[in-house]
Amino acid sequence: MNGNAVFNNAVGKFMEVIQKALTASSMSKEEIDLLIPHQANLRISQFVQRKFKLTDDQIFNNIMKYGNTTAASVIIALTEAWEQGKIKDNDLVVLAAFGSGFTWGSVIMRW
Repeated sequence: MNGNAVFNNAVGKFMEVIQKALTASSMSKEEIDLLIPHQANLRISQFVQRKFKLTDDQIFNNIMKYGNTTAASVIIALTEAWEQGKIKDNDLVVLAAFGSGFTWGSVIMRW
């Protein structure tokens, strides 16, 4: 695979699906309390964090602990974020994933 092309496609799709979900929900990026991205690559997560101007407290990463756990990564990260008290009642939590076969998606939920 061409690493640069995958990186560029991943960050583009992450930002696109997050923005589409926010727009469809009549919400803005400033309302995000916590973003939990697919844990495939820390650099991708950090790039998306910078583009959305999120603080370190507004994004949850655990790839350093487990590596890429593929389809389970978002759910594992969501569970850990909740267990660590990083998600509070009424928080706006955004889940976003980009995976093999160049598939992607996002979910916005009010905790």
